[in-house]
Amino acid sequence: MSTKGRVLVAMSGGIDSSVAAMLLHQQGYEVIGITMKTWDYAHSGGGRKTTGCCSLDDINDARAMAVELGFPHYILDIRSEFGEAIIDNFVEEYLAGRTPNPCVLCNTHIKWDALAKRAEQLDCAYIATGHYARVREENGRYVVGTGLDLQKDQSYVLWGLKQEALAKTMFPIGGYRKSEIRALAAEAGFERLSKKAESYEICFIPDNDYRGFLQRKRPEQIQSMQEGRFIDSNGNILGTHQGYPFFTVGQRKGLGIALGEPAYVTAIRPESNEVVLGTRAELQQQTMLVRNVNLQKYAELEEGHRATVKIRYKDRGAPATLYTNGDMVEVVFEHPVEAIAPGQSAVFYEGDEVLGGGFIARPF
Repeated sequence: MSTKGRVLVAMSGGIDSSVAAMLLHQQGYEVIGITMKTWDYAHSGGGRKTTGCCSLDDINDARAMAVELGFPHYILDIRSEFGEAIIDNFVEEYLAGRTPNPCVLCNTHIKWDALAKRAEQLDCAYIATGHYARVREENGRYVVGTGLDLQKDQSYVLWGLKQEALAKTMFPIGGYRKSEIRALAAEAGFERLSKKAESYEICFIPDNDYRGFLQRKRPEQIQSMQEGRFIDSNGNILGTHQGYPFFTVGQRKGLGIALGEPAYVTAIRPESNEVVLGTRAELQQQTMLVRNVNLQKYAELEEGHRATVKIRYKDRGAPATLYTNGDMVEVVFEHPVEAIAPGQSAVFYEGDEVLGGGFIARPF
C-alpha cells in the first residue's frame, strides 16, 4: 500500500495522460488508470479514419501502459451522459447561432464528475489528468495556473472546475515541456508512444467536418436553412448561403462568396437566417457580457477587478476590467478586441492563474 495515497488517472491513450500516470507511479502513488469511452467511433458517420482521443487503438494503448507498469486499468462507458450533455449542446449551440466549446463542457460537466464518482468508489484520494496546467491552494481556495509550456497550456479549458473538484485534482505534467514529456516516454522504453501524433479534432468529429456532422444530426432543419442571406451591416443583401450554423463570428475563409475585398462574419442572426459580413474593423468590439461564470481564485468578484481576458483557446489575452451585471459579468477591454464570438469561453487571468471564466453571451 502506497503511503502517498491512491490516485485515479484519466488515460486517453495519448502520450500526455500516459506519462502523467507513469510519473505518479514512479513517485510512489498507487495508480489506477481509467479510460472513458465517450463516443461510438464506429458510427461517427465521418469520411476519414478515426483519429480522435479514446478510439479503440487509444484504449488499447492506455491498457498496455497499465499492464507494463503493473497497475489496474478500467474502461468507463459514459456515452449516454456524453451524448446528452456534450453532443446535444454542440448541435443546439450552432442552431442558436453560437460557437460552442465542447471541450470545456466535457471537462467540467462530464469527465470530472465521472472521475469523482469512480474515485469515490475505488477509494482514491486524488484525480489526475494529462493537462498542461497546474493547481495550487491559497487561503482555502484552489486555483488553476498555466502550464510551464505556454505553447501547450490548457488552463483555458479548465475554468469551469469547481473547488471541490480542484481540491482533489493533480496535473503531473504541468511543470514539463512537451519535448520533455516525449523524452520521458522514450527513456522509459515507450518508444512508440513517444512518437505518437497528437489529435486536434473534436473527438466526436474525427473527420473535422462539423458541417457534415450537423447535417447528419439535423438533416431537415439544416435543409430548411438553405438560401439564407449574406447581408452587410446596413442590411444590404450581398448573396446567399446554405445555413447560418455553418458560420462563426470572425470567419473569413470558406464563406462561398466573393466581394472583391476581404470580408469577415461579424454577426449571426438565427431568427432570420442571416449572416452579417463586414470589414476587419467591424469585428472590433470593446465590451461583452459573460454568462455561467465560475470563480476559482476568489469566492466573490471585486467590482472593477482588473484581469487579462482570453476569448479563444490560442488568444494571447487582453487587459480588461470586470463588473457584475445582473447574473453575468461585464467585461470592458482596455482596447477593442477582434471577433467576440458568442458561445466561446471567456477566461479571466490574474498573472498566470485563472481568476474565473464563463461563456460569452454577446458583445455589449
